[in-house]
Amino acid sequence: MGQDQKLESKKLEKRVCQNCQKEFTIEPENFEFYEKIKVPAPTWCPECRGQRRMNFNNVSSLYKRKCDSCGENIIAVYPEEVEFPVYCPKCWWSDKWDASDYARDYDLNKPFFEQLRELKNEVPRVSLEVDYQRNINSPYANLCGPLKNCYLTFLTDTAEDCAYIFSGDNLKDCFDCTNVASAENSYGLFYSAKMYHSFFSRECENCLNVYFCKNLKNCQNCFGCVNLRNKSYCIFNKQYSKEDYQKQLQELLTGSHQAQETIKQKVEEFFLRFPNKYIHGESNLNVSGDYIYHCKNTHNSYGIIEGENVKYCKMLEMGPTKDCYDYDSWGQKAEKVYEAVHCGDGINNIKFSNGAWQSYNVEYSDNPLFSHDIFGCVFTNKKSYCILNKQYSKGEYFPMVEKIKKHMNEMPYIDKQDRVYKYGEFFPPELSPFAYNETIAQEYFPLTKEEAKKKGYRWKEREKRNYNITLKTEDIPDNIKDVDNSILKEVIECATNSEEEKAKNNCSEAFKIIPQELEFYKKMNLPLPRYCPNCRHHQRLKNRNPLKLYKRTCMKEGCNNTFETTYAPNRPEIVYCEECYNREVN
Repeated sequence: MGQDQKLESKKLEKRVCQNCQKEFTIEPENFEFYEKIKVPAPTWCPECRGQRRMNFNNVSSLYKRKCDSCGENIIAVYPEEVEFPVYCPKCWWSDKWDASDYARDYDLNKPFFEQLRELKNEVPRVSLEVDYQRNINSPYANLCGPLKNCYLTFLTDTAEDCAYIFSGDNLKDCFDCTNVASAENSYGLFYSAKMYHSFFSRECENCLNVYFCKNLKNCQNCFGCVNLRNKSYCIFNKQYSKEDYQKQLQELLTGSHQAQETIKQKVEEFFLRFPNKYIHGESNLNVSGDYIYHCKNTHNSYGIIEGENVKYCKMLEMGPTKDCYDYDSWGQKAEKVYEAVHCGDGINNIKFSNGAWQSYNVEYSDNPLFSHDIFGCVFTNKKSYCILNKQYSKGEYFPMVEKIKKHMNEMPYIDKQDRVYKYGEFFPPELSPFAYNETIAQEYFPLTKEEAKKKGYRWKEREKRNYNITLKTEDIPDNIKDVDNSILKEVIECATNSEEEKAKNNCSEAFKIIPQELEFYKKMNLPLPRYCPNCRHHQRLKNRNPLKLYKRTCMKEGCNNTFETTYAPNRPEIVYCEECYNREVN
């Protein structure tokens, strides 16, 4: 490529997304990144690319089935009717099988993605991604490290005596929490860290004994407070003596569900009187997006910790991550990753792949482990120079990869929506082992069944539960003091009654209270929940802003600073630039 062509390639360019048909922009630094990692520019817009990747990531949709190896009853992220074999973790990690057993020659008479789909449908998949050797009494969990006595716990590294957790680390005796690190004896936390004996609070750090609070740091014994630092014995931001605070707290925390709902409403109204920083994040340099911490040159990204030169990425919360575009979930010493999902832990130069772990120089592969220089492989472990799971010599491998890339451009895969997949596209939605509404895509980009099918995603019909409900929502005791162990036998109706909400939340329609949960409610004087765990999770997610940026001006009187924020202009919150916010809050 000549110098003039290089300069031309770095100009801003407008394109039309071949998926949604909307115009999107490819900026000069994007072209520099694509040139650096030797890939063509994308044909899908950033939002459609993210949606397509997330369609390959099932975190919490679980099914009962049998292991196709040992025949034992297991819990899996795959239902019984999938085409490929599913093994329990013990069988999958054993020496009973090898990914090389499914190796095949590359066929120049078929599109690449057609051959990859055939391979994906033959290689065994693991039922759950867990540290099964250190998973003690925690069968209902996925994408987790060591767990003990945990139930319905996901994306969590190290937890004990917990339930209904989505994304956590170092938790003990915690229930109904989302994106929480280092917490104990807590309930209903959202995006918080270093919390002890805290409840129904969000965006808090290093706090003790806080209730219904938002954005507190280094606080203890606070109720209904917002934007406080280093405070104690406050109720709705008003200072009390220790004695008066404890007296007020006893009157507020009665164990009544009705009283609790009244408090929640009052708290949310109170929060609206105080400013919000335009971004959830701190210690950043040149960033845009939300929930960004200790990052540099990170743009249009969400949920990133220790990112540098990162763009269009999400949920890279285990940092550090460097020089990555279009990459979702995990991180942890990841470099040069493009169009990948749920990859991490020392990875480098990963493109168009899913589930790569401690691997490098990987393209178009599904869950490669401790592997390098592989293309179009499925569940290879400690392999190198493989294509479609077939072993090649180092001298044979690289010329063959170039030949395949050329073939992908000359004979592209065309999906059912007539979208064209040449080299440079992530897996077509048709290759996902999951239906759209089984995946995390439904949380970030919710669709109806009709919308999903129109976009080419599969949809799984909600199973008819036919539960024999023994306790209606309206008959649940209002106060935890009126609940005894007989509640453990009840099948409780979920309070969600909208069919649209049920579909969006993957509502289970009914739920049970488990023994450790009841013990926790009694100990903490918390009323019983009225919604199933899935609906409770989605209620917490309403505290997370959508993945969309708006150009706005600081709402502090006299300030004209502008910024990009996930707070839409029509929302009721007060939004400040960082300078004005810090002057008022810190």
